[in-house]
Amino acid sequence: MIRPALPQIHVLYENPAWIPPLQEALAREGFRVRLVHVNEGLVDPSTPPPEGIWINRISPSSHTRGHVHTVELARQILYWLESHGRRVINGLGAFELEMSKLRQDLVLRRHGIRTPRTVLAVGREHLLDAATTFDGPFITKHDQGGKGLGIRLFRHARELERHLDGDGFDAGPGARMILQQYIDAPEPFITRVEIVGGRFLFAMRSSTADGFELCPSDACNPLEACPAGPGLFSASPVAEDDPLVQRYIRLCNEERIEIAGIEFVRDAWGHRYTYDINGTTNYNQTLGARMGVDGMGEVARYVRRTATPNRRRRRIAS
Repeated sequence: MIRPALPQIHVLYENPAWIPPLQEALAREGFRVRLVHVNEGLVDPSTPPPEGIWINRISPSSHTRGHVHTVELARQILYWLESHGRRVINGLGAFELEMSKLRQDLVLRRHGIRTPRTVLAVGREHLLDAATTFDGPFITKHDQGGKGLGIRLFRHARELERHLDGDGFDAGPGARMILQQYIDAPEPFITRVEIVGGRFLFAMRSSTADGFELCPSDACNPLEACPAGPGLFSASPVAEDDPLVQRYIRLCNEERIEIAGIEFVRDAWGHRYTYDINGTTNYNQTLGARMGVDGMGEVARYVRRTATPNRRRRRIAS
């Protein structure tokens, strides 16, 4: 029997450094891959998009690489694709969630997942007013974040006021700032749980000893070249049957987030606070090799299952 050809894969992206592992994994699965760089361009609503499966790889940190128009253009492209019925992995709903830490907090709460106290503020006066409502230390971050952008620790509102009046203050896209309860972890690491297609992939620890720029991709933090060595990222004992992981999976399924890296931190009493949902997740290949997990390979295999949902059922029936 002649097998039907696999559909074309279209990858929306803005950071070329993150593309090779995914492109190579898709090629190994037999897909033809078309890369679509998103920063400037046009969208004609009367023209249907090319057929195939679209993968959204647009990051909230795109503006830091000079791609200042990427996020707004991506919003229109994703709406255009879905309006024409195209299959989009991590489509517009997942994208809008990734673009806002405030929305992530609301969704996590809706699914009964513990989060740090979180407030969004725009404008100096409102930032300072919000800061006075925190009983203890708090951090700031950009609402449209990524790479740890805008994350700073403050002990009280006066420290924030001095920072706002300094030269180094950056409010981020739209000047939307998040103030968030600081969770004083007894050990300097956070845990990131990777989920692909509603399945637990693995969990990893990321050291916060030297800061919060914790993108795990080899392009951002190559373990072999990093002085921190294997201590920067390491395997976590968190497993699929963990109740928190099961809540993450249900959240992803209900919110239609097909590829996600969800992060939590544990306090001194063992309470786990979830604070970030990454849709443009990356996988460190060096760590993956040590763990026996090929992250982008799993993504590519999920895309293949998406492309051929009835093939296994037909084989069983025959």
